[in-house]
Amino acid sequence: MTKILVVDDEERIRRLLKLYLERESFDIEEAQDGKEALDMALNTDYACILLDLMLPELDGIEVANRLREYKDTPIIMLTAKGEETNRVEGFESGADDYIVKPFSPREVVLRVKALLRRTLTATSEQNEPHARDLIEFKHLVIDNDAHRVLADGTQVNLTPKEYELLIFLAKTPNKVFDREQLLKDVWHYEFYGDLRTVDTHVKRLREKLNRVSSDAAHMIQTVWGVGYKFEVNNNDETTQ
Repeated sequence: MTKILVVDDEERIRRLLKLYLERESFDIEEAQDGKEALDMALNTDYACILLDLMLPELDGIEVANRLREYKDTPIIMLTAKGEETNRVEGFESGADDYIVKPFSPREVVLRVKALLRRTLTATSEQNEPHARDLIEFKHLVIDNDAHRVLADGTQVNLTPKEYELLIFLAKTPNKVFDREQLLKDVWHYEFYGDLRTVDTHVKRLREKLNRVSSDAAHMIQTVWGVGYKFEVNNNDETTQ
């Protein structure tokens, strides 16, 4: 069974989500405050965390920020606040999706399933002989079948959104994308004003790549005043 952590200070919401998710054969554990949630998330490998923004002890933003220092567990942020600034804060903290209360429990189930489809590898497909879905550069290999990234031969663990951002840029080398387009195509959500969520994810992506390969990290270039591009030189031969 796929294990999911539901974090909310309202027992009614936790029990409601537990009921609907268990109907889909998910194994549900619960936490009622941020400190408890962080301890559980650090000590257990969950497939996904449903994390309320407003929590006692530690709020959801702080929990996500601290968790991201150690683990890349997919996070869906739950909150009663629907303002743009709260969405940005959620994405900046490393959340992969965002649901505003009041919500339909069925919608939450669908969002969870969609997130897991993007993050879990289908073992049966991997075992079947077929041409692998690879994007290869001199210092970076993206194995889309295995949902794996190698920088100079070393695996780099990315959050689902960091992975989506990397593969989106890498599929069109040397093309410049502005932040608005990246929000629309990678986050599948349009909002205006503060675009820091893109900058934050690019920064984290570069930092993770740079830990094992500065050459791979330097492929993600900032185009000042515009946005970002995945830069490929003649020395970085590609095979797709």
